[in-house]
Amino acid sequence: MSGVALAAGAAVTPGRADARPAGNVRHQVFFWLKRPGHVGDRDALVAGLKTLSVIPQIRELHVGVPAGTEQRDVVDASFDVSELMVFDTLADQKSYQDHPAHHAFVAACSPLWARVVVYDSVPA
Repeated sequence: MSGVALAAGAAVTPGRADARPAGNVRHQVFFWLKRPGHVGDRDALVAGLKTLSVIPQIRELHVGVPAGTEQRDVVDASFDVSELMVFDTLADQKSYQDHPAHHAFVAACSPLWARVVVYDSVPA
């Protein structure tokens, strides 16, 4: 994906008449499974998260698992699955929350997790 870099590190999406910086809202979610380390449950949650890519307001979607990087006091790798979504606006993030595909994901996959932590942020 190409874009023009701005001073703040954002990109302008080609073809947008308003030249508004893209991806101003980051939605990070961390999941802990009811059965930690259970590969089948992890794979089912990963697959469920990937179904959310049909939601048009999601600019980017990354689904991941702990990277296995060096263990340090500041690294929390206790989660089983994570996702990072990027939205252009807070209204887009709200539309995602209300989208039927998101509701279907929660209904199908919530029995798999014991804990969920969400971090939403915008540029400082």
